[in-house]
Amino acid sequence: MHTMLNWLEERTGFRELMHEALYERIPGGARWRYVWGSTLVFTFSIQMITGMFLWMAYSPSTQTAWESVYYIEHVMQYGWLVRGLHHFTAQAMIVLLALHLMQVIIDGAYKAPREVNFWLGLILMLIVLGLSLTGYLLPWDQKGYWATQVATNIAGGTPVVGAEVQKLAAGGPAYGHHTLTRFFALHAGLLPFLLIAFLALHIWCFRRHGITVPNPNRAPEAYFWPDQVLKDAVACLAILAVVLLFVFRQGAELGAPADPSENYSAARPEWYFLFLFQMLKYFPGKYEVIGAMVLPGLVLGALFLMPFIGRTKFGHRANIGFVSVLLVACLTLTGIALDADWKNAGYKAAVEQAHRDAQRVVALAQSPNGIGPTGALALLKADPYTQGPRLFAKNCATCHRHNGKDGMGKDTVQMVNGVEQIVPGTASDLGNYGTREWIKSVITDFPKLFAPTETASFEGKPLGKHFTEGSMAEWSTTHGAKMKVEDVNAVTEFLADQSGREFTPPLSKDLIDKGLEFFEVGNDEISESCATCHAMHPRGAEKPLDGGGSGPDLTGYGSGKWLTSFVNNPGAKEHYGKRNRMPAFEKRMNAEELRLLVDWMQGNWYKPQATPAPQGAGIPQEVPAPKTEH
Repeated sequence: MHTMLNWLEERTGFRELMHEALYERIPGGARWRYVWGSTLVFTFSIQMITGMFLWMAYSPSTQTAWESVYYIEHVMQYGWLVRGLHHFTAQAMIVLLALHLMQVIIDGAYKAPREVNFWLGLILMLIVLGLSLTGYLLPWDQKGYWATQVATNIAGGTPVVGAEVQKLAAGGPAYGHHTLTRFFALHAGLLPFLLIAFLALHIWCFRRHGITVPNPNRAPEAYFWPDQVLKDAVACLAILAVVLLFVFRQGAELGAPADPSENYSAARPEWYFLFLFQMLKYFPGKYEVIGAMVLPGLVLGALFLMPFIGRTKFGHRANIGFVSVLLVACLTLTGIALDADWKNAGYKAAVEQAHRDAQRVVALAQSPNGIGPTGALALLKADPYTQGPRLFAKNCATCHRHNGKDGMGKDTVQMVNGVEQIVPGTASDLGNYGTREWIKSVITDFPKLFAPTETASFEGKPLGKHFTEGSMAEWSTTHGAKMKVEDVNAVTEFLADQSGREFTPPLSKDLIDKGLEFFEVGNDEISESCATCHAMHPRGAEKPLDGGGSGPDLTGYGSGKWLTSFVNNPGAKEHYGKRNRMPAFEKRMNAEELRLLVDWMQGNWYKPQATPAPQGAGIPQEVPAPKTEH
């Protein structure tokens, strides 16, 4: 071993290099406050290593970016760990940059002859922020896509050249494939190269001038090795432990695939840019350029002028005060932004919906059919569980509610005298449509189920008690409310069976037969049976029942075919006819949209038995499948 080292020494002189690197003098001895620069180099090294492994599996295009990140996160062995380390170490670098900046300012390490090194550090800070911004888009998920638009729109506010700057950043007039490839080239190519180059200059200047020691007489002089190396190593391991804690407990988030056609109301920049996002709220409209360009430019200019300002004792204290106020202001604005989002019910509902979409697309990707050649976004677009709520909110929530909300988990609101107020529904709540509970309420308490219609209007005329005192409401009040429990249960099972859906617990054949008998002829107490008004051809029967009158035809009641026909044209002869007060949707939705809406209302969607744990854990977890009965 000694012979080999001597051979290497003769040819490379490595011992002199090691001595130069490790035996730097530290007046006043090793200190914990000197660890921040080393921790930044350590975290950047992690970024380089993990970035290389991610690069090996990443495919930068709008058709493959999300899919390749999904592969890294859920298929590639330990891909979740590599991506998690890359994701959270990037955020750790932002915190370490702030701490290092404060340490440099407090110690006066920006003063002559270290001005150039200080400026190099500020350039490195801007490069790291650029890496954070460009890396945010690469998963091509909803959060990254829309947050990047927010950031580039800020650049678009630059006077005179703003439109061209935004076009240059986006790779064209619209966000798409060229935006992604441009950001990838910046993130994986140009910016890392610049960072390495400026980091080498930064370290060279640092070694030339040495450590700035505020009080060199506090302790005897020491060397970088071993005391300071030990402190640096402990600090680096502590940061790695914190990062791993986030990786194992939370994991790097992967949202649903980017969908440019959807208005993603939960779009926010990453937390370290939230202060800028919040500040822009105080500069609306034409004043946005002040918050987006003028103030950040002034702050950056003040930072670059610090070596000149800090030449005097007063100037140095002013620099410390300025940076302290700047950090407090950034933290305060970030806190205000987080607090506002926490109190914003609409934002929280959008975040929850985005989280559901993210979990759903992973479940669909892990289905027997997989992602397929059309990509992951197509899976969501063809998924009733995902698209049904959106279609309900768009087409139905004007009148109906779904468990009190608009289908997307949001309240329907309107401004009244400048105050936002929740608007109640003007038609029945369809949250449990087609379930046993729904059918029972139709039979026994029809007026209550349709009570919201009393506040509705049709063609400019109030509906009033058109439904709540109609023939069905009268039958429900006089007969349904007085039916025996066993009769209600029997008719409920019979009507539920007509939909052909699966129910939990399963439908009872005995109750279905009893319900058919009651539906057709009633019983000794109630001679006015359901068939008095409603026509029906029961499922599995050779011929329709005798009877039927003014009520809707209940053949296949609650089935996909029946519901599609009803939504398309509720005023058809077999439905409400001339008594109808609901708009027809045959020209408002295409066949595919209607299919998605109907399937969602029926609970007819893919139900996985197991989905992976939230990104990062790497261990599948059993989760309950959505109920088939609503």
